[in-house]
Amino acid sequence: MTSFRADQKWRPSLSFVIFTVLALVAMLPLMGLFFFRLYDNQLIHQTQAELIAQSRVLAAIYATDVQAQLDKGIPLGAIVPPEALPDPGDQVTPIRPALDLAGNDLLRRRPDALPAPKPADPAYVEIGARLMPIILETQKVTLAGFRILDPQGVVIAGRQEVGQSLAHIEEVAAALGGQYSAALRIRMPDKPPPPIYSISRGVGVHVFSAMPVIVNDHVAGVIYTSRTPSNIFDHLYQERGKFLLATLAVLLATVAIGLMFSRTVTRPMRELVDRAVRIGRGDRNAFRPLQHYGTRELAQLSDSFLEMAQQLSRRSDYIATFSAHLTHELKSPLTSIRGAAELLQDSLQSKSDILTRSEQQSFISNIIGDVERLDAMSQRLRELARAESAPQNEQTPLSTVIETLKSRFAGRTIVASGSLDRSIGMSGEKALIVLAHLADNAFRHNATSVRLEARGEASIISMTVSNDGDPISDANSDKVFDAFFTTRRDSGGTGMGLAIAQAVMATHGGTIRLLPSSRGVAFALEFPAV
Repeated sequence: MTSFRADQKWRPSLSFVIFTVLALVAMLPLMGLFFFRLYDNQLIHQTQAELIAQSRVLAAIYATDVQAQLDKGIPLGAIVPPEALPDPGDQVTPIRPALDLAGNDLLRRRPDALPAPKPADPAYVEIGARLMPIILETQKVTLAGFRILDPQGVVIAGRQEVGQSLAHIEEVAAALGGQYSAALRIRMPDKPPPPIYSISRGVGVHVFSAMPVIVNDHVAGVIYTSRTPSNIFDHLYQERGKFLLATLAVLLATVAIGLMFSRTVTRPMRELVDRAVRIGRGDRNAFRPLQHYGTRELAQLSDSFLEMAQQLSRRSDYIATFSAHLTHELKSPLTSIRGAAELLQDSLQSKSDILTRSEQQSFISNIIGDVERLDAMSQRLRELARAESAPQNEQTPLSTVIETLKSRFAGRTIVASGSLDRSIGMSGEKALIVLAHLADNAFRHNATSVRLEARGEASIISMTVSNDGDPISDANSDKVFDAFFTTRRDSGGTGMGLAIAQAVMATHGGTIRLLPSSRGVAFALEFPAV
């Protein structure tokens, strides 16, 4: 026997999948902090922009002091190339930060200063001395390193390297040529920084900015600044309170999402699985609605599943009951046929005539009658099988079915009225099975006429089928639709006509029921309308 159970191998549970997804979602912010350098680049750009702004202010002050010394013959440096000069028509000439940590902008440690080929001009040394207090006050706030260079690259102001030359450094050489330049260099401190410093400041890179000072289209000097940019750990350390709150918010949000998934998906799914197991074990109490449905789709799934399970259970009960009734109904004629055949066989094998010719004729008549009853029963069983077959977009005009019904019972009085021009969602053959059984039962119970009255509505077509035949007793009114129930067993009734009619109507979404009637018999039918 073929097994339709799933392969017995490890599969993650729905709870495990949801937990894994939530864990990954919760870790995404941390993964972004550690494995992506975009934020580091943003911090480097921010540091470079600050150095540009500070250098530009000092360059303006420096340029003013140099212009004041032009009449005294202060020497200027190289001529600025025309392409490096700003357009006179431009009102603003911003310098955009362009250092990229992910690119090839990270250079080795800054080279050491070299001895100057010649000392700086005294005029520049004097300007450097005047700028030194400004530099010191600025450093207290910005923590940046400042060096003021003369047109030859000699340091004239700064905490260190005064009197030495920095002209050989790439960014300084570019600035001495009239162009702004910046560099991102590896930072290697002379002494190991303390742990708190490492966390709060970072020790990875150093940003260097070289801003040329332009006077009369000549380079009058360079503002050379440097600073260690803040990094992710710096901001996490400085904003650790907010970071903890954000972490707590992420965890609470993750827990809330997990609880929502548990209530809307996991819990209803587990309950539905439990119901399926209980239904498979034959527990009829498992057909009740779920306590929690969670989502619209799970509600639809559970309703469809429980409805299907109930239908299968009813079908199973119906098959069991039908089989018992069928066995009982077949047993009587088969026993009668077997007994008559055995008596006839004994009579033929006996030397003397045990049975008279009249008795033999009677047994043969009984056999033929029972065979006809079995044949009629098999015909009804075939009709029942067709009646319970699923509909396939069937439809037929009601008037056509009525005309066929009248032709089948030619010579009988069948009157139809109402909405006969409407079409019903049922094939003509199956609709005829229903009406023919009702008409046949009526005429077999002494009815002289059958009346059909149809009323069309939006989604159904209601029909009342009444006759003036023998009424149905109150004791039998609850049994008329039971298979094999009949009051005409002696005259060949199988008791399956109304059961077949009910099966046809139920399969196609219709209904049939017995109406109370003071005279004759009346049935109410509801056909699905097209």
